[in-house]
Amino acid sequence: MTIRSISSVLAAGALALGAAACGSSSDDTGSPSASGSSTTASTTASVSGTVNGAGSTFAAPVYQQWGADLKGQGITVNFQGIGSGGGVAALAQGTAAFAGSDPALTDDDRATFTKGEVTQIPVFFGAITVSYNVDGVDAGLKLDGKTVADMFLGKIKKWNDPAIAALNDGVDLPDKDIQIVHRSDESGTTKGFTTFLADESPEWKKDVGVDKTVKWPTGTGAKGNDGVAAAIKQTDGAVGYVEQAYALQNDFTFADIKNKAGSFIKADLASTSAAGVGVDVPADLGLSTINAPGDTAYPITSQTFVDVYTDPCKSLGLKEGDAKALKGFLDYALGDGQATLDKLFYAKLPDELLAKSKDAAAKLTCNGSAL
Repeated sequence: MTIRSISSVLAAGALALGAAACGSSSDDTGSPSASGSSTTASTTASVSGTVNGAGSTFAAPVYQQWGADLKGQGITVNFQGIGSGGGVAALAQGTAAFAGSDPALTDDDRATFTKGEVTQIPVFFGAITVSYNVDGVDAGLKLDGKTVADMFLGKIKKWNDPAIAALNDGVDLPDKDIQIVHRSDESGTTKGFTTFLADESPEWKKDVGVDKTVKWPTGTGAKGNDGVAAAIKQTDGAVGYVEQAYALQNDFTFADIKNKAGSFIKADLASTSAAGVGVDVPADLGLSTINAPGDTAYPITSQTFVDVYTDPCKSLGLKEGDAKALKGFLDYALGDGQATLDKLFYAKLPDELLAKSKDAAAKLTCNGSAL
């Protein structure tokens, strides 16, 4: 099958958003179960409410799992994976109580939040793989940033191109067309990937740039990490960028990528966690882990944030029960939820950053009163 024959329906399902309006969910009555660990139980034992979120497909598997973990404790989590840009827009419009967003908020993003002050809270890290489907080529193909950029610029058109061959001595590369797959929606994964390419390729930085959506020089688009994964899986010769959990779920082969220290690094939990060490963390916590400086850091590691109104009751009209459920969700995300991340192939926050995220979450209020 050629990449051109794949329709947009390959962008398979986002998680359903159970309630469209933030103010329409349950009140603060009810008696949740006391199941779960002692840390979580102490946080959520008196909480009953619904949390509606939207945004990052990169983060969606984690929010789905955390929602399942909290279901028996009085907290219902509905998350719609529509891409980071869609999540920020939903938060601005008041149709979501939190946005899942991979890139840090920009000044333009903040200008859209007319309902009140927004806090961004880092929650975990994940690797963005360069995944490929090339018959006869095993996992661990070595690629550097310039070569990947030239592939996505359409300058390198064949898998046996000399630039790829020079990095992979002894690998039998086929004389096969490279089929580029990229995101068609507004995506934090795209911003992370294009940030890496712009750091490595002056031509990419000048001609394409960095954003949640760009004008792609070549290739075919698919919606969400799941859509890109589906397109790669069905197309011999395809290459695209997908979050590691999706790559592993589809049994993909993916490349070892050259980092700032000059080493070719495999995307795994250790190298993803290493990207969080030594990065600058600004006062608003809007960090970036792309091209992190560590010797063992995987260079296309993305952070992801939960963006929330600092006072969701005042800004969104949330009932107190739902505001407490939102705080309970955050407490779990930054508490017991961190221990579940490795099972989903994501990396937890380093201790210093985790403490800062907890401090930010602790400042949430409901009509001026602490949650």
